[in-house]
Amino acid sequence: MSELIHRETPSPNWGERLLPVSMVVLHYTGMRNAAEALERLTDPDAAIRVSAHYCIEEDGTVHALVDEDKRAWHAGRSYWRGQTDINSASVGIELVNPGHEFGYRPFPDAQMEALLPLLAEIVRRWDIPRANVVGHSDVAPARKDDPGELFDWDLLAAHRLALPRPRVRMPGPYENDGAFFLALERFGYDISEPEASMRAFQRRWRPHIIDGKVDGECSAMLFALLLDRDSGKAR
Repeated sequence: MSELIHRETPSPNWGERLLPVSMVVLHYTGMRNAAEALERLTDPDAAIRVSAHYCIEEDGTVHALVDEDKRAWHAGRSYWRGQTDINSASVGIELVNPGHEFGYRPFPDAQMEALLPLLAEIVRRWDIPRANVVGHSDVAPARKDDPGELFDWDLLAAHRLALPRPRVRMPGPYENDGAFFLALERFGYDISEPEASMRAFQRRWRPHIIDGKVDGECSAMLFALLLDRDSGKAR
C-alpha cells in the first residue's frame, strides 16, 4: 500500500469507527485547486470540520490524510442501503476537481490511473462489493452532485471496481413512478426527495440526460441492476 501513497498529509479531523468498512465513497473536492482543498481537509478550526482518507491531485499525486481504521468526515448526512452512518462504514476518496461551482471538467488520465490501484487495494483489503463503490451524490442525492457526470465509472467497471452500466433495449417493467421509486429505494437510494434521487441515479447511470424525470430507459436500467444484484452478479 505504501507504494501507492506519495505524501502523508495528516488531518486532525477524524473519529473512531462504529461500524465495519463496507463501502467506498468517491468525491470531487469542489475547490479551485489542490492547495485549497488540502487546506480545507486538514483544517482543525473550520466551522464544519471535514476530511477524507485520501485525496488525489489531478497530476496523480496521492495524499493519505486519515488512517483507514478511523472514521473520516467526508459523507455528511447520507444514506445507502439502510445505513445512515456512512462515515463509519466507508473509506472516502477525494479527487481534486473544481466541481460544478468553479468550472467542472473531466478527470485527467493521471488522476484516474492513480485512483485505480488505490481503489483496488481498498476493495480487496475490506472485501467491498462493487455495488458499494458509490459517489457522494448516490448517498446524499439532495445535497451533492459529486463526483458528477464526467466521472469515468465505465473505467472502474472495466477493472471490476464498480458495477457496469446496464445495456438495455426495452422499457422497464414499472407501472408508474411510485413503483420505480420503491425499486430505487430497494437498490439503495434515499428517495425522500424523489426528483433529487432521480437526478443522482441519472448522474451515475445515464449521465447524458439528467432531468430528474422517470423514463423507460432509466426504468430498464434499474430493473437490470436489481436483477444482477439479486442473482449475485453484482458482487
